[in-house]
Amino acid sequence: MEYLKDVLKSAGIEPERLRMEFCSSAEGQKFQEIATDFHEHIKKMGPSPLKESSS
Repeated sequence: MEYLKDVLKSAGIEPERLRMEFCSSAEGQKFQEIATDFHEHIKKMGPSPLKESSS
């Protein structure tokens, strides 16, 4: 995971845009909470720097 974060950083992408969480298929509520939390986190960060540079 740290390697991937380093790769993102060297490409000019915030490493905080990558997260790994674990939950089983029986943990639907936990999955929903993880997805919602990460979605809010990304929204607060704003658009990807790659998206901005391609405009």
